[in-house]
Amino acid sequence: MNKQTVKDIDVTGRRVLVRVDFNVPLDINTGAILNDTRIRASAPTINYLVERKARVILCSHLGQPKQGFEKGLTLAPLAKRLAEIIHRPVGFVEDCVGSKVKAAVAALKEGDIVLLENLRFHPEEEKNDPSFSKALAGLADIYVNDAFSTSHRAHASMVGVTAYLPAVAGLLMERELATMGKALNQPIRPLAMVMGGAKVSDKIGLLENALGKVDILLIGGGIASTFLKARGTEVGSSLVETDKLEVARGIMERAKKNSVRLVLPTDVVTAEKIAAGGKTRVVSVNDVPSGWQIADVGPKTLDNFARELHKAKTVIWNGPMGVYEIAQFAGGTKAIARLLGSLDAITIVGGGSTADIVEELGLVNRMTHVSMGGGASLAFLEGKTLVGVTPLLEK
Repeated sequence: MNKQTVKDIDVTGRRVLVRVDFNVPLDINTGAILNDTRIRASAPTINYLVERKARVILCSHLGQPKQGFEKGLTLAPLAKRLAEIIHRPVGFVEDCVGSKVKAAVAALKEGDIVLLENLRFHPEEEKNDPSFSKALAGLADIYVNDAFSTSHRAHASMVGVTAYLPAVAGLLMERELATMGKALNQPIRPLAMVMGGAKVSDKIGLLENALGKVDILLIGGGIASTFLKARGTEVGSSLVETDKLEVARGIMERAKKNSVRLVLPTDVVTAEKIAAGGKTRVVSVNDVPSGWQIADVGPKTLDNFARELHKAKTVIWNGPMGVYEIAQFAGGTKAIARLLGSLDAITIVGGGSTADIVEELGLVNRMTHVSMGGGASLAFLEGKTLVGVTPLLEK
């Protein structure tokens, strides 16, 4: 990674505005935090700054407030949870700009921490409004972006503030960029990618970028139906993006030309209807019953995928292998997760629902890296420039 980080600057006594991602799931009835992984992920950067006597000002969004303050989306409970995690006091101020905030920041001593209220209570945040950006930046001497997961969004707290402050990466941001960047651009080979998810249209950029980098490409999930159809295989009533059949054929042709081993399912779990408790049948991909839908990869496919993955030294996984939300169609996804957790290889899970699955199964510590970013991870793996990363100072 060629961007400066908090390790490259002197933060002693300085006011440091840290953009974190505390967009955690909450219980809609009680407001209780259901998963504090993102809060925990920010702890190394916060502790690093505190230990070096910085005055730490944290800012984040939470949810999608419709208009101004919403009690259910306040960050106040998150300040309390952060304090429990890092075993340090964390102040909270009921806004993110204005006189109250200025007073709270002015009162900070070296090593103090304050969390600002939800940035999105101000619509200017998502509009990347210059005045709002300048007001945020005016609170600090240095800006630290530790919110990789929102770095594909051109918002005031991600991009606008960098026009007024020297900007560097936090430790989580550094790890995300360095780990995934090395896996894509300087991998220990063979490099395998496991691709799932519902739609080819969501993964075209990732698939096309992968073809110039990977040695093995394994395709499951809903996108496999479009690839199978493009190959001439009948897939019953499975979701097929007919307008993407030529794209799928082009990807298969490029894979062959680039000597990429592209592996599609050979057997699948089919369902009369995609619903819990319905009729299912494991069949060859050549025998999908008329009117039935592909809902998961089958056991022979998993055996084929396992053989390929055991050859790999680096594996990137993005997207479930079936309709994971329904238990009887989650077997393929769970099998892939457990297999990756057992490999003697660098294993990277590319954010979003895939990261949630690995966490749900208790396999996070078995992977080399589980990305915090959903859309940002996908954009990065597609080879796109992240607008929140570009303004950070070069090394």
